[in-house]
Amino acid sequence: MARAKRGFKARRRRKKLLSLAKGFRGSRKNRFRNSIHVLRRSLVYAYRDRRVKKRDFRKLWIVRINAAARTFGLRYSEFINGLKKAEINLDRSALADLALNQPAAFAEVVSRVKSALAS
Repeated sequence: MARAKRGFKARRRRKKLLSLAKGFRGSRKNRFRNSIHVLRRSLVYAYRDRRVKKRDFRKLWIVRINAAARTFGLRYSEFINGLKKAEINLDRSALADLALNQPAAFAEVVSRVKSALAS
């Protein structure tokens, strides 16, 4: 009776993990024990930073909207309040894009916001 050595399955599992470690430097890319340690950490960072990316972009959009609104004499909080009162349903991404690439359209939005705030 021959003993089972797990050759194929173990090799396939190791190759799969080592292929994920491509691009790592030094022995981290080709030594299984090193690469598995670093891979776990990298996957944790990847998971975490997919969420952090969303936060960072929202912060960037808010900074851009605030800067553009202040050129028209409004603070960010006043501008957002006015948007709600004027029932303009644009998200921060779209507003930041307008402020950056289409200042005339953003000026139109600001004028509607100001009239909503005045009434």
